[in-house]
Amino acid sequence: MDTWRVRVAALLFLVTWPLFWWGPPWIALWPSVLALAIVFFTQRVIAGLLSGAAAGAVILSNGNPLTAFIAFFEDHLVPSVQSDWRVSVLVFTLLLGGFAALLEHGGGLQSLLQRWVGTARGAARRVQAGVVGFGLVCFFDGLANSMLVGRSMRPMADRAGVSREKLAYLVDSTSSSVACVAIVSTWIAYQLTMIQEGFAAVDREVQPYALFLQSLPYNFYCWFTLLLVAVVVWRGWNPGPMRRAEAAARPEEELPDSAVRASPARALVPLAVLIGGILVGLYLSGAGAVVPESFRALSAAYGEADAATVLVAASALACLVAFGLNGSESGGRRGSEVFMEGVTALFVPVLILISAWVLSSTLRELDAAGTLLALVGERIPAPVFPAAVFVAGMAISFTTGTSWGTMGVLTPLVLPVALALGDAGNAAAVPLVAATVAAVFGGAVFGDHCSPLSDTTIVSSISCGIEPMDHVKTQLPYALLAAGISLVAGYGLLALGLSVWLALFVGAGFVIAAPIGHRRLAGDSRR
Repeated sequence: MDTWRVRVAALLFLVTWPLFWWGPPWIALWPSVLALAIVFFTQRVIAGLLSGAAAGAVILSNGNPLTAFIAFFEDHLVPSVQSDWRVSVLVFTLLLGGFAALLEHGGGLQSLLQRWVGTARGAARRVQAGVVGFGLVCFFDGLANSMLVGRSMRPMADRAGVSREKLAYLVDSTSSSVACVAIVSTWIAYQLTMIQEGFAAVDREVQPYALFLQSLPYNFYCWFTLLLVAVVVWRGWNPGPMRRAEAAARPEEELPDSAVRASPARALVPLAVLIGGILVGLYLSGAGAVVPESFRALSAAYGEADAATVLVAASALACLVAFGLNGSESGGRRGSEVFMEGVTALFVPVLILISAWVLSSTLRELDAAGTLLALVGERIPAPVFPAAVFVAGMAISFTTGTSWGTMGVLTPLVLPVALALGDAGNAAAVPLVAATVAAVFGGAVFGDHCSPLSDTTIVSSISCGIEPMDHVKTQLPYALLAAGISLVAGYGLLALGLSVWLALFVGAGFVIAAPIGHRRLAGDSRR
């Protein structure tokens, strides 16, 4: 890290004491502001989150650094990792890392995709469709998705004349978007925890999994991004820098065949065990009957389920099955080594998760949500609040490059405000809270797609063999289009009181029509 960045971060942290002595009405929000600033200047998410938490401890300790140091560990860090739910979240996340590594090691997914694409030259659209399908199958983790799909598909993309920039766009757009809305992924535990943190900030109870399911239709950015990917492949639409990249791509006739001969069952069976185990386990855990009497009873069962136990048990069982099918030694690497490599690869995300918990703990004790509500609650009408949250999430995720960090900073702040604005004691408040949850998650994913600081952006470009900035320039027009449609046709129509399903329908129409409109405008400009 550059020395000047460290100095800026240290200086920002030292500002905590003058602010405490000044005592402005927004002092409770300073830890969040500090966390964002340090993440931006240092490009280190953990450093930013922990610095914000430390600043919160200083404020809570009346400016006494020694008391703050002790309280940071005793009152915030240690309690943050003691609950059964949080321990299960950590275990589940790490297990999924090993699970993804075993699937990649076995080669089953790669083999399945190569059978779909075939070896025909010039099959550009079929290769692109295969990339999208592969990305949807690898829903369980964003980073693992980017690396696995990019590395597996690059030879076939080169052979078919698909530019590596186009490959990186497809890989990136079907990684975080899919993981964010998947009901089973390494993201889900973190997302449920953030929902729980937001409600805990105002001492409210919540069934996080049920609220997450309710929020899915409101995650306009992820849905429109996935639809846009399909439209781009279908219509061969390459606006701006992507057009030049595609024009420069040529089929590689002499590329050696690198077909993978592994059985697809090596991947499909463990995936079926994982998905089926979680879905069936959640139902059986929360249901009073083996067969649900209605869809409402089914939904209620998922809401009442012991998600912590089910997630860990199902992922552990899936890991055992994946190890049994993919654990044989290959390329000088044993299955146990591969599994541990996958686990250790998620240590940094786990540390980000713990850091976000610590920051949330200090924000809750400072009543930062109440402060934010007092400052902006009367200025932002309730119907417009999800749109404002979405824009804030976009700005934070793009400037910091971290979706998880954005969720960790925003969720504990905005959910209590949404609860207060919507008076969540009645049913009418549920759409506002659900839309706010989705706005945070969708805005956070935006940065994953086009921020030059994002690990997903970097991994996608590296796995596809291009420079990160080349990927950013070619991906940005697509991401901005999906975000603009989400803001106007999604959250904008919600603000007018229209249903989420109508907003999805109208937004989807804009996405489908975008290539036609762009080509007409381009034709007019040429004339």
